[in-house]
Parts: sequence; structure tokens; C-alpha cells
Amino acid sequence: MAHKIDAANCVACGCCQSVCPAEAISAGDAYSIDPDKCLDCGACAAQCPNSAISPA
Repeated sequence: MAHKIDAANCVACGCCQSVCPAEAISAGDAYSIDPDKCLDCGACAAQCPNSAISPA
């Protein structure tokens, strides 16, 4: 199951995007994860300083 980003806690710092091996994270006001590309590896969640990423 893909991970998801809680937009209310995302500060768009880019930490998650830089560690995603599948390039599944898109930038914006708040970042988003493409569930079709997500490998569910958890690298993004481990890197997020605001704990804004969790399993969907």
C-alpha cells in the first residue's frame, strides 16, 4: 500500500522527494505521492521532519 502525505503537516521542504527511489513524489504547495509509482519502502516517511507521511 502506498504512503500518503498529510497536507496540513507538509511544509514542502523537499526532504521526502530527494530520497524517493521511485520518483513518486510531486512538488506543490504540499507534496503528493503517486500511489501507482510508490514502492512503499518508507524512505520518505523516515526522512520527513514533520512526520507528515504515513502508510495510506
